[in-house]
Amino acid sequence: MRKLLISAYKEALLLVRDWGGLAILFFMPAVLIITITLIQESTFKAVGESTLPIVLVDNDSSEIGRIIADNLNETPHIQLVTETNGMAIDEMHARKLVSEGKYQIALIIPEGISQELNEKVNHNVDQILGEFALTDTDSIPGQKKEKKWATQEITIYFDPAAGQTFRNSVKNNIEQLLAKVEVRKIYGVFIDQMGLEEDPGLLNGEIITFRETIAQKGNDGIIPNAVQHNVPAWILFGIFFIVVPLGINLVKEKNLGTYIRLRTSPVSYAIILGGKILTYSVICLIQFILMLVIAKYVFPLIGLIEFDPGGKFLLMLLIAFVSGLAAIGLGILIGTVAETQEQSAPFGAIFVIILAALGGVWVPTFIMPEIMQKISAFSPMNWGISAFYDVILRNGSAADIARPLAYLLAFFVVTLLAAILYDKRKKIS
Repeated sequence: MRKLLISAYKEALLLVRDWGGLAILFFMPAVLIITITLIQESTFKAVGESTLPIVLVDNDSSEIGRIIADNLNETPHIQLVTETNGMAIDEMHARKLVSEGKYQIALIIPEGISQELNEKVNHNVDQILGEFALTDTDSIPGQKKEKKWATQEITIYFDPAAGQTFRNSVKNNIEQLLAKVEVRKIYGVFIDQMGLEEDPGLLNGEIITFRETIAQKGNDGIIPNAVQHNVPAWILFGIFFIVVPLGINLVKEKNLGTYIRLRTSPVSYAIILGGKILTYSVICLIQFILMLVIAKYVFPLIGLIEFDPGGKFLLMLLIAFVSGLAAIGLGILIGTVAETQEQSAPFGAIFVIILAALGGVWVPTFIMPEIMQKISAFSPMNWGISAFYDVILRNGSAADIARPLAYLLAFFVVTLLAAILYDKRKKIS
């Protein structure tokens, strides 16, 4: 036990003297968790809370254009722009403003859309009521059953930098608005044609509404936020980045002759590896605690939602510890195989980024292509983040995270055995 503690103490001294390694282990994850969470929180607010200016060019100057403008004005977080420098905006000017990135959206209402819609609705309503002998469609001048109507197009100009998801969201909202306008117009014509003195109020209020519920084990209805998604992801990313200083220290020991002196001393190879595993496991747990402290106490100071692990702290600690073991096994393997620091550091950093991308830290796995989803199932970061999400977002128990933890432990054992076998083979050769 004393030899193991001395070996761990030696690893701790190496880390303390390596300021760059300490920055990778503690400063970089802290900056990442704050920066990425702030960016994503701001993105969500930009979509759902911040004011979105929309350039409106109403060439119709009639009923439909007025209704659309009124509805958009009543929509929260939307600001209509119809003129610049006191001058009305035409279609060419609107397109120029959007193409230059000054505005993200311009809505162009074509001339005559109100008249076209009114004629079409009146014609169709008369035809329908005529089937029930309520009106005589043949007596209406200029109206024929075989009349064809051209579809009126409302043009939407988008900033080229606007993403596909954003464009689809805006188009869907505008299509819903226009559908409501058409329904109310048809409804009003029916009321007039049937000679009703009072509106029956069929369109007053919504008949069908939606209630958003998050399906969780135990308690439903708690809506996750950006903080709950980002904190576990970047905790895991920071933990796995220990492969960089760990791999570098192993290469240093080989190049400086420290490794040979250790192997010739009366200390087993298991003790040497045990000291590294013990030291870096403690480092991982310190990282975990540091990130939680930042998420709980620093986040509220910079306008983010506080992250409170609540009664899930021990399970999260267990996930962090087992994830740390997986990262340590990978770091030992990279440091054992690499011959120089120039090999170990870049390869370790890039490999961790690849694992993070595959594991769902950068992009959620459910929006990946099917082939990438299958590949991500083999990423240790995917196992770790799945365990964190099961506990934090799905209200899971220890039994729910048994499988991903078993995978992480298996990954640790396999990488550690691979490093030992490679080291023995190299000694023999």
